[in-house]
Amino acid sequence: MANATQKKLILVIGATGAQGLAVIDALLKPAADGSPSPYAIRAFTRNPKSGRATELAQRGVEVFSGSTDDWSAILKALEGVYGAFVNTDGFTIGEVKEVYAGMRIFELAKQVGTVKHFVWSALDYSFKKGGFDPKYRCEHYDGKARVSDWMRAQPSVVSDDNMSWSILTTGPYMDMLYNFMFGPLNRRVDGTYVFAAPMGQGHVPMIALSDVGFFARYIFDNRAATSAQELEVASDWVDWPYLVSTFTKVTGKPAVYKPLELEEWFDLWYQDDISQPVANEKQHSPDGPDRESTSWKANFMCWWAQFRDDVIKRDFQWIREINPKGHTLESWMREVGYTGELNYALLKNTQDGKSPRLNPELTSKL
Repeated sequence: MANATQKKLILVIGATGAQGLAVIDALLKPAADGSPSPYAIRAFTRNPKSGRATELAQRGVEVFSGSTDDWSAILKALEGVYGAFVNTDGFTIGEVKEVYAGMRIFELAKQVGTVKHFVWSALDYSFKKGGFDPKYRCEHYDGKARVSDWMRAQPSVVSDDNMSWSILTTGPYMDMLYNFMFGPLNRRVDGTYVFAAPMGQGHVPMIALSDVGFFARYIFDNRAATSAQELEVASDWVDWPYLVSTFTKVTGKPAVYKPLELEEWFDLWYQDDISQPVANEKQHSPDGPDRESTSWKANFMCWWAQFRDDVIKRDFQWIREINPKGHTLESWMREVGYTGELNYALLKNTQDGKSPRLNPELTSKL
């Protein structure tokens, strides 16, 4: 039975976000044969006194304070770790900083000389996959994906004295059905839940956070097989008629899909909110070098378009082979007891009051 000093220490950057917490849960779970997890966690977070960081510390996780542009802190955090799972927060630092931070953190992991496995948490290169059409130019996707492209030019060596890398490309969380992006925007007086979205007949490759955790654990458990590989993962291929029918099947509640055009959907929000930069840090420097930064609305116009037009694909046969117990939309709804009620505690930006707000006077008319 392995003791703590024999465990492989994994640095998780972005540890207190929704994804980071799911990855930590999966890495600390016992192995399939019931033996203790071979991993221990060092959680890297901007605020070690936050509620989420405190809960991790209470579970015996080492909490390490630092930000993703504090290179000395990152270098120190990388010392002595076997692996790193890196999920930078583009909604805080913005696209330009995220691209550089991803590359620089990779370099620092190589510089330390003892890191064996570097895992980059990515999203799809929407702009590139969409033929560089500007209507798919989604900043918080493209930033992460550029780092992925750069990593492919770096060696990935599976040995005791070198570092291999892997890329885990995810997508929108199924758990976002608890918030205003995917959840119902109105409940009519007759009890009907209204799922309104600018989706047309397109699909979202949704992923349950628990499945994100599964694939992160799979990567670390299978270093050689995942070396220099990008794993594009999801849980289910969801269009909105399927979402509504599954919701009614699981809950017994009436529901409708109300298709909207992009401008109709964005009209439901407080306009001052959605005109703000998509990256939080840029909101504080309107006269600085970031003053021309992309607005929340412009970024998410492209975000919705990539799904509406099925730019993003997944190989579900391969996904089911690797994760045969992974979720479908129905199994996720049943497991979590989904009722259609919203819960704004999932995503940190929403929980911290940094996300735009819907106008309830308008959503009540849906």
